[in-house]
Order: sequence, then structure tokens, then C-alpha cells
Amino acid sequence: MSDPVVNIGLASNLFVRQMHFKNAGDAEATHAHTFDHMTLLAKGKLKVAIGEEETVFVAPQIIFIKANVMHTLTAETDSTVAYCIHALKDNNGDIISEDMVPKAEALWEVLNKIVVK
Repeated sequence: MSDPVVNIGLASNLFVRQMHFKNAGDAEATHAHTFDHMTLLAKGKLKVAIGEEETVFVAPQIIFIKANVMHTLTAETDSTVAYCIHALKDNNGDIISEDMVPKAEALWEVLNKIVVK
């Protein structure tokens, strides 16, 4: 079991975290957020565990996860691709969670990926 390969995109007030689970069994560690968010399952099958409850979703699917809910994402198939999508800032313009913002060096790489040349 491995972590998914992650790419991050930021535009306007939108945060997108792409997760490529290369192999079945690869997982995003159990975690929670202080905000609601969606996970867009674009390819494959993904098991979402919330407490003792597990649900398997098949792409294409939009999965809603409430704030402050511990959850784990595990690929059920090879080459599963999912995107966590949510606002970057709250209604006051403050960053929702500082750990979402890439470090300065990484931000430059992200910006270079999304700028049309």
C-alpha cells in the first residue's frame, strides 16, 4: 500500500487536489477537514471509510464529505483517479487551512503548470 501521487491546482478561490492511486490498495491516510468538500472520482473504484462504515464508489461519481468527519480513501482498482475540490478561502477572504497552500518553491511549479504559454 502506498500514498497516491498528488498534484495541486489553485485558481481564484478554488483548490483542487488530484490523487492518482497507481495500484489497488493504495490509500490516502485517515484525516478530517474543518470544511465540507467534494471528491470527484474520475476513474476507477474508490472505497471511502467513515468510522466503521465503508462505501465503494465507481467513477464517474461526486462524493460529498462533511466537515470534521474522519475519512480514509482507498483505491479498489489500479489507476484510480480522484480530485478533492473545495474553496481555498472562507467568506472573509481568509485561507481556510494553511496546510493546503504549497510551500513557495512548490507554488512556483504549480503556477507554471497552469499558466498558458
